[in-house]
Amino acid sequence: MFVDKFVKVSHEFDPGLPIGQQVYDLLKQRIVQARFQPGERASEVELSRQLQVSRQPVRDAFQRLQTEGLLDIRPQRGTFVQKISIKAVLDARFLREAIEADIVELVATSRDPGTIHELRKQIKAQRKVIKDEPLSFMKLDDLFHRTLAEAASKSNAWQVVEDLKTQMDRVRFLSFNHFHVEQLIAQHESIVDAIESGSTTDAVRYIRKHLREILKSLPTISQEHPDFFSPASEELADTSSMIDIS
Repeated sequence: MFVDKFVKVSHEFDPGLPIGQQVYDLLKQRIVQARFQPGERASEVELSRQLQVSRQPVRDAFQRLQTEGLLDIRPQRGTFVQKISIKAVLDARFLREAIEADIVELVATSRDPGTIHELRKQIKAQRKVIKDEPLSFMKLDDLFHRTLAEAASKSNAWQVVEDLKTQMDRVRFLSFNHFHVEQLIAQHESIVDAIESGSTTDAVRYIRKHLREILKSLPTISQEHPDFFSPASEELADTSSMIDIS
């Protein structure tokens, strides 16, 4: 029996911004943060009533979320939260690493003092929220990576990463306790040190290692939360060869 949390949603929207985008952002955030869980039913009618919006922006949001693999719309049966696809997580991580490795190489080549100062300021802010809720650190973590992209004049590339990493973010929220946040921050610091020294080789190596941390926790998390994941088959057979970078 599904617990329909969607009908319990309430939210105040900004009248100055498009309602459709806000509905989409809200639902996506709730799914990514596991506040709506796989198998739970989403009612378009009830959700529009609770949010006090028309059904059209809700319907549009559902369609976008289905495209992203977050909702499963079944004609005559209903709309349900999708399980996490391990294949989608691994593919997204692979593509994200390729993009961000090139971004960091560009940033290390330019060695812009203003960028380096901003990144170090962000690292200090990250250290202050180590013991906070996962959301606080993850927002700062995203800011760090977005700043790198902007410093390389690759804001559009970061938007591609944002779209790619939705399933990765779902795993990040489930596995936050398995991540050593101090270690992630230390890796951020190593990346900035390499950028400041102009060592493109080290900068790329450090960002690749940083983005492979999820591979360490994914097998454990998928076992601890089997209801959240689609059957893995051979997808997790061997990720060890991708983790270590000498």
